[in-house]
Amino acid sequence: MTCLKTIAIAACLGFAQLLATAQTPWPDKPVRIVVPYAPGGTTDYAARQIAQKLTEQTKQSFYVENKAGASGTIGTDLVAKAAPDGYTLLTNDTTYAMLPSLFAKLPWDHVNGLVPVTTIAQTPVVLVVGNASPFKTLAELVAYAQKNPGKLNFGSGGAGSSTHLSAELLKKEGKLFITHIPYKGAGDAMLGVMSGQVDLLITASPTAIPQIKGGKVRALAVTGDKRLTSLPDVPTFAEAGLRGYTITNWFGLAAPKGTPAAIVDKLQSEMKKALADPALRERFAQQGAQPGGMSPADFAAFIRHETVIWGGVAKLASVKPE
Repeated sequence: MTCLKTIAIAACLGFAQLLATAQTPWPDKPVRIVVPYAPGGTTDYAARQIAQKLTEQTKQSFYVENKAGASGTIGTDLVAKAAPDGYTLLTNDTTYAMLPSLFAKLPWDHVNGLVPVTTIAQTPVVLVVGNASPFKTLAELVAYAQKNPGKLNFGSGGAGSSTHLSAELLKKEGKLFITHIPYKGAGDAMLGVMSGQVDLLITASPTAIPQIKGGKVRALAVTGDKRLTSLPDVPTFAEAGLRGYTITNWFGLAAPKGTPAAIVDKLQSEMKKALADPALRERFAQQGAQPGGMSPADFAAFIRHETVIWGGVAKLASVKPE
């Protein structure tokens, strides 16, 4: 009988502890936001901007950790296999929708292995060349590349990244043959353009604008229906002669599969509050970024749609899964 009482008491205490844990408000300790690329790119920028606001709002530390490699799959897999408790999150982006077309097998379930929380921002992309480049317009670059196949090269944030496939789509639209030079991240690829190691880069506007305004690179065209207010002298691709070249990059936040709905909803609510902040919106606007805020369900549907779209681009560009 004494033994049975002991077991019963232990079971009650265990249940009470579990209940207390379940009722602990989230977050009550630091939250890690994994960026699956090297520092310096737009995904890193978006993560750090939102981490700062979430830290201010929740009074708990949200910090960014870069886990680069293999087109973002290393960092993404780390999050997919992390404890689903809301304390390890992922900043995913356009490249995430490309991965099924780039890898024959991913180490996590691309459809169900993560819980989409919300979008952080959407941005146009900008084509930039180095200051020493002879090309002053997109038309000049296209004309030279068409007459001199293989003479020009482009940088990217890695094989299979959004910067890679964006340039592959440009090759198709412009009927160009230019060589791919992959880097570890978009920030490194930007340094490659600035130093003259590569001829051009197509990257999200927040990565490009600081270097354009700093006089480090020259912008030839930007995607979108109209010019960016922060780059009023840079024509759209349609204005520059490539009407069919339309690309938008997106950046979002995701959690491991099994993360409680209450935590996902709280996080999405805090994100919407952060994205409504006038100071943050102004910083985004200066970088050509449009704040996000989708619901988890809408974000999940958006990723499915983007995966189909970029799968078509990969096939068009004859990109073969590894």
